[in-house]
Amino acid sequence: MIQAVIFDLDGVIVSTDECHYQAWKRMAEEENIPFNRTINERLRGVSRMESLDIILENSAREYSNKEKAALAARKNSYYVELIQSLSENDLLPGALHALRSLRENGIKIAIGSSSKNTPLIMKRLGIESLFDAVADGNDISRSKPDPEVFLLAAQKLGMSPGDCLVVEDADSGVEAALRAGMKVLGVGSAKNNPRATVTAGDLSSFDILSYIRQS
Repeated sequence: MIQAVIFDLDGVIVSTDECHYQAWKRMAEEENIPFNRTINERLRGVSRMESLDIILENSAREYSNKEKAALAARKNSYYVELIQSLSENDLLPGALHALRSLRENGIKIAIGSSSKNTPLIMKRLGIESLFDAVADGNDISRSKPDPEVFLLAAQKLGMSPGDCLVVEDADSGVEAALRAGMKVLGVGSAKNNPRATVTAGDLSSFDILSYIRQS
């Protein structure tokens, strides 16, 4: 039986996709690097530095590691500016209900996110107290589809991977969960992923507690 649920943050509990896009776009335009929403789709579920490498594929010049670090930091400063306005009203449909329902029924819950801004986002949303553990980009060296973040979240919960269900919106996250030996609910952009254990449009259209009881 599933005893714990590990949630990705962006795209599952809250959507900051537009904030990421606008921050990357501002940085890219300043550097005269072509960037659009098609390229942006490749960044879903990918770490900051790996995202930058994808964007720099279209650059007319080479950047040193020091320059890359500065570009990533600049983008992040723009992103942090944009997410300051986040509030509980920005939680995705069904997310808060799912979290509260799981807690009330004794199911452990954690965040498993590649974002280094996870603490700030959780604070802005007012949901820090709902989670038993957090594993994020500040804790890991390998981003999804590597399973590191989910394995760390399970470890922090004191759970075996086989007892965990991951909720993910990115194909790379679905793959990471499977590599970790966990079941995975694909939502949002991952709702059509054939490798996901189960899929749904979002958390408002899926009774996660009933699924756990039937598993």
